[in-house]
Amino acid sequence: MQCYENVVSYLSYGMLLAGLAHLVYHREAQASYGRHMKRSSSARTVPARFAWFLQEMPALLMPLLLMQLSHRYSAMGRALLLKTFCLHYFQRTFVYSLLTRGQPFPLSVMASAAVFCSLNGFLQGHYLLHCAHFDDQWSTGCRYIIGLLVFYTGMAINVHSDHILRNLRKPKEIVYAIPAGGLFEYVSGANYFGEIVEWCGYAIATWSLPAFAIAVFSLCFIGPRAFYHHRFYKEHFEEYPKFRKALIPFIF
Repeated sequence: MQCYENVVSYLSYGMLLAGLAHLVYHREAQASYGRHMKRSSSARTVPARFAWFLQEMPALLMPLLLMQLSHRYSAMGRALLLKTFCLHYFQRTFVYSLLTRGQPFPLSVMASAAVFCSLNGFLQGHYLLHCAHFDDQWSTGCRYIIGLLVFYTGMAINVHSDHILRNLRKPKEIVYAIPAGGLFEYVSGANYFGEIVEWCGYAIATWSLPAFAIAVFSLCFIGPRAFYHHRFYKEHFEEYPKFRKALIPFIF
């Protein structure tokens, strides 16, 4: 398959613009799901586990399908980057979704997320398989190695933080409590911080417009959500630690 450079550029810039638009549009209120879902909402909802499974799955399936249609992923550096991307969505699809104890999702939010994951999965997979040009030394270079280390560090933070949040509730219980342990000792959005670090690491290792686009989109989409979570905790818990920041330890 040939590289569709125009498609890659359009999707990448579209993702960047979508992230910035979301940042502006939701500066005073967050997307209505989870703890920020409006109580009076009449929107159709989907059970959280089913919603997460369906919306994350396309980002995993698209690269896997493209791999089956291509033979270029045999190069170690290219294969590791693509498998790294797939690992994130495998965890979200088959681990996070099946263990989550969240509230039902609005159907519209789930559908929007599924469309985004489909486009992102195609974009990252097609770029790495058919457009990226890595020389033989790329996979041994500092940028590649540092980027992957940053990615897996962020993923460890994200998975551990999700574990902490999940264990604040009993099965079928919908309550909120102050998270403690891990990076939650320093920030309210430790899980979000970990995911942002993941995609920043992926962008460093890949050093491409599509990878930069997903890193910026993640920052614009879940970064503000960490801020609103932080405000939620402070409003609902008088004893909430005052030294904790919203997203970045000791800074913000």
